[in-house]
Amino acid sequence: MNQIETNRLILRPFCDEDAAGMLEYLSNPRVNCFLADRISTLEEALAIVQKRKEHHSYIAVCLKESGQTIGELFHLKEEPDTYSIGWNFNEAYEGKGYARESAEAFLSYLFVEKAARRLYAYVEDDNVRSQALCERLCMRKEGLFLEFISFTTYEDGTPKYENTYQYALLKKEWEQHHSL
Repeated sequence: MNQIETNRLILRPFCDEDAAGMLEYLSNPRVNCFLADRISTLEEALAIVQKRKEHHSYIAVCLKESGQTIGELFHLKEEPDTYSIGWNFNEAYEGKGYARESAEAFLSYLFVEKAARRLYAYVEDDNVRSQALCERLCMRKEGLFLEFISFTTYEDGTPKYENTYQYALLKKEWEQHHSL
């Protein structure tokens, strides 16, 4: 992927300079699905950046004005033309429309450049911000998986299973929405 520019953001592959920004949003993940990515040092962030650089499925989201890395978008292809998508953002930048702005450009990239037919995202039932983002992106809520997956445990060590929504968007739905 080459760089994508929006009004206020740059979406691009990760580089070493992204480690400090990544440390900010991965030092205290607010969503359980990112708990395994929790880091506490710049060295750990640099190691993850190296992995992100090797895997083109992760995209850094940076402020155009300052170059500050404020989050990431990611996708996983399922043959032949379906992609699982997701995002992770620094909470200090919430409520400013950056997630939507970057995600809209990301969806366009996947549908146009990667020839995606269908995109879907899993969102925990308590992650209302990501649910709202999916809905602003015109994704349909397709279902709720009860006790779908566990990313954490209760105090006694037993798994805490989370209820998870699945949202999806077909290319023809995206095209219809963007032709209005």
